[in-house]
Amino acid sequence: MSDQQLSPEQQAALDYLQQATERAGQVSGLGADVPVRTVASVGVIGAGTMGGGIAMNFANAGIPVWLLEVEPAALERGLAVIRRNYENSAAKGRITSAQVEERMALIRPTLSYDDLGDVDLVVEAVFEDMAVKREIFATLDRVCKPGAILATNTSTLDIDEIAAATGRPADVVGMHFFSPANVMKLVENVRGKATSDEVKATVMAVSRQIGKVPVLVGNCHGFVGNRILHQRGHEATALVNEGTSPAAVDKVLTDFGMPMGQFAMSDLAGLDVGYRIREERRKAGDEVPASWLDTLAEQGRFGQKTQAGVYRYESGSRVPVADPAVDLLIARFREAQGVRPRVVSEQEILERCLYVMVNEAAKILEEGIASRALDVDVTWVYGYGFPRVRGGLLYWADQVGLAEILERVEFYYQSLGGEQWAPAGLLKALVAEGRCFGDLN
Repeated sequence: MSDQQLSPEQQAALDYLQQATERAGQVSGLGADVPVRTVASVGVIGAGTMGGGIAMNFANAGIPVWLLEVEPAALERGLAVIRRNYENSAAKGRITSAQVEERMALIRPTLSYDDLGDVDLVVEAVFEDMAVKREIFATLDRVCKPGAILATNTSTLDIDEIAAATGRPADVVGMHFFSPANVMKLVENVRGKATSDEVKATVMAVSRQIGKVPVLVGNCHGFVGNRILHQRGHEATALVNEGTSPAAVDKVLTDFGMPMGQFAMSDLAGLDVGYRIREERRKAGDEVPASWLDTLAEQGRFGQKTQAGVYRYESGSRVPVADPAVDLLIARFREAQGVRPRVVSEQEILERCLYVMVNEAAKILEEGIASRALDVDVTWVYGYGFPRVRGGLLYWADQVGLAEILERVEFYYQSLGGEQWAPAGLLKALVAEGRCFGDLN
């Protein structure tokens, strides 16, 4: 959509987003007097899709990277994918062949933690398993020089628990990149309770240095972006359980302007990722209900990478195709749960998927996990593709009207129950005072 085709409302949303993006990097309490450490070399642990993409970001900015794996074959695979990504960019004229070689030369493969002894920053990017991450951080604590920043790319796990595996929790921080990490702009930098101001300032600065849009957020399960996403995922799955289809839910979200729906996004990320997260929560004693998504993962249907997840992907295509086998699996799940399917309207899908997000965001602000509404908006635009012409989740909520959203949140709380629908105290207060989320910026 060109600027000439924008409505005044859309232009106002884009203007707000531009200001919010600039302000997201300016963190309250982190003044110009807070020193920023030099980051001249980096280590990345894990050469999978995420680790490889993270390594590319630093190489693109001219910063040398040690890329560590434990298995030679995994390291070779990771380097081959990085080279292929660079060569694809060169084929499209985005970089030259010489730049491909320059950047590949900056990414140095290793199988030994000892090579990370002199780096200024390490980003761990292995799968979501707390025991594995704690073991890695205990090793980093032993081999890395004093003053090295130890960052985890975890998307959900407790930063403080990871930091506790080290003797230097002030140097531990979250740097949550979004997939594909070499493309997506957002970095959700997560402060632990012990993270020093110097480390916070440094990761915000280095995020900008590598061309990202950083936000600084607090530590809780899922932080800002994924905590909100989990509530949308819960409602999307519940809507399917009650009678609609994954494709119907996804269509409402893409019609709204999202680049992909909830279930297509799950397939892109990998159903095994969500499955591991749910298993970790079950291990921690959280009540996580059984889901047909678990069954798909247990069948090896991980999404795009296996050409089958919630949808099918034919001949390597990224286009989701509805699969009758999944419809049958969902029907059997409903039957086993004693659910009689009903017709679900598009308006109900829209309200339950989006208003639950607004309610959760209000709780996140209330708890201080996000400091400003704009931090939520920037996170959702740059990390999850919330439509830019709507300004961001909470900017959009202000346009809809918080009184209207609160009324529907209270309706769903009464009719459905569930903690996710318990109206946020902040949302109720804003409505009572005639204020909006924008007033919190």
